[in-house]
Order: sequence, then C-alpha cells, then structure tokens
Amino acid sequence: MKVKADFDLCEANALCTALAPDTFELDDDDYLQVLDDEVRPDNEQQVRQAVAACPRAALSIVE
Repeated sequence: MKVKADFDLCEANALCTALAPDTFELDDDDYLQVLDDEVRPDNEQQVRQAVAACPRAALSIVE
C-alpha cells in the first residue's frame, strides 16, 4: 500500500505531520512533502490516522 497526497486539495494544516512525522512534513514554504509513501505494518496505524484527520481529504491510501 502507498499513501497518496492530492497537493491541489492540501491546505498544509499539518495534522498529518503531527500524527505521522516519519511520513509527512511541511517544507520551509509550508508545502506538504511525503517523506515515505510506503504504508507498512510499522507505520500503518499512524498513516491511517493522518489520512482520517485530514480536513480537506487530501490524503488517501491506495492498494
């Protein structure tokens, strides 16, 4: 599985970075960066929480 970000929808609210900091970060210009798009057993819970918390539904998990 992979996490996918729709950068056109993203408002850089940073909820994802707080919930899954090894997967997401905001750069110096407050643009979302996906550091690691792989969803693995060790990060799945955090990534799923980040996807669910996104207020603009800009994040998704694809098989």
